[in-house]
Amino acid sequence: MIADDNAELCKVLRRALLDEGYNVIDVDDGPAALEVILREPVDVLLADIVMPTMDGIELLEKAMPVRPDMRAIVMTGHGTPETVIGAFRNKACDFLSKPFKMDEVKEAVRKAISSECVPEIDVISAKRDWIEISVPCDLSAIWPLQKFMTELEGGLPMEKREAIGAAFREMLTNAIEHGGKSDPTKRVEIKYVRLKRAVIYSIKDPGEGFDIDKVGHAAVGNPPQEPIRHMSVREQMGLRPGGYGILLASQVIDELIYNQKHNELIFVKYLD
Repeated sequence: MIADDNAELCKVLRRALLDEGYNVIDVDDGPAALEVILREPVDVLLADIVMPTMDGIELLEKAMPVRPDMRAIVMTGHGTPETVIGAFRNKACDFLSKPFKMDEVKEAVRKAISSECVPEIDVISAKRDWIEISVPCDLSAIWPLQKFMTELEGGLPMEKREAIGAAFREMLTNAIEHGGKSDPTKRVEIKYVRLKRAVIYSIKDPGEGFDIDKVGHAAVGNPPQEPIRHMSVREQMGLRPGGYGILLASQVIDELIYNQKHNELIFVKYLD
């Protein structure tokens, strides 16, 4: 179902999704969408944030308890920290910033339909300059989290947004995969702090930490004369291709430090 008061956009979205073989219902406001959801099951809801009478976040607040298995994708041209936090709280699985391409919509719906579950993201602090969340050690949480967190930095130049997003993705992947062993019963704690001149992230995993001098499966541990040695180590350990997280993050952000145990890190990107 598409809930958006822009009739022309609804028409375009409806046509694109019908061409993909979906059954599509479109409505122009939140109350109409809620009426349909109360009456019949909806697999995926694409909800605009700014709508008359009932905005998209309020719609999710009322609809998700009724249809907890429904996948929600929020659409907005006015992304704010409050919008992102509201989407977190109400189990949205994706975020589309207007203007978007139809291929992005199709991919978002495809992922929503194919996902077995929406990661349970717990919001601990919802201040716009201090966001704290807890997420399961499930790799499926990484993609929506990166999109949501990138939306927090909508006012920054694209170069800085991409650098922050890349570092966040790589560090969160390491925390989930190595610290949490991809065990969804365990959780990673994430803090986002926005200062006047810097963005700070803290990522803490539930693992035992690691010795930075003994990470043969990571690119950061390669000797200068063997820049890809970690790839064969990962293959022997049965790990997926990769291992560039720490190395990449250290090159695109300004500061990266670990605690003594090495199961918590802080990275900083300066804005000046």
